Amino acid sequence: MRFLLTFWMIVAGSLAGAADLSALKAPGVVALMRHALAPGTGDPAAFRLRDCATQRNLDARGRAQAQETGAALRAAGVTFDHVWSSRWCRALDTAALMEMGTVVEQPPLDSFYAGQGDPEGQTKATLQMIETLPEAARVLIVTHQVNITALTGLGVGSGEIIVTRRGGKGLIPVGRYMIVP
Repeated sequence: MRFLLTFWMIVAGSLAGAADLSALKAPGVVALMRHALAPGTGDPAAFRLRDCATQRNLDARGRAQAQETGAALRAAGVTFDHVWSSRWCRALDTAALMEMGTVVEQPPLDSFYAGQGDPEGQTKATLQMIETLPEAARVLIVTHQVNITALTGLGVGSGEIIVTRRGGKGLIPVGRYMIVP
């Protein structure tokens, strides 16, 4: 397992360094991005959805990571027809700082870490939202590790993008990028 993680990090780093982000340009791509760096795990006990002061937020590195990732995508000519985000501040901030388009909050993308939310229901609702898109539409989804793992079976680092395509009853991973570690 460690070998595979190291392999993917090398591949992702090589692709990003070479600005070969072509997998993200394919028609119908679903790009799942974990929010940028936000120190800690989960959220404080006093978490309130619309109060960023009660949440785990991006730090300066996370804000820079989101901005630089967006800049690299734009420089490579990557565009999205839709940009969706969790309602958590760290995901919304990541999506906004990337400047990839108008960010639309989607409740099924909210974290269900540590017993929050409804993992099965939210995953099903996310897949249903994706299925309503035209076949060629490209969507960037900024969400949380648990959501991405539920959709793909893969772990994901902060700021990493898992590239998928629709297939059968789910999403099929076809690549991954860690543009700014």
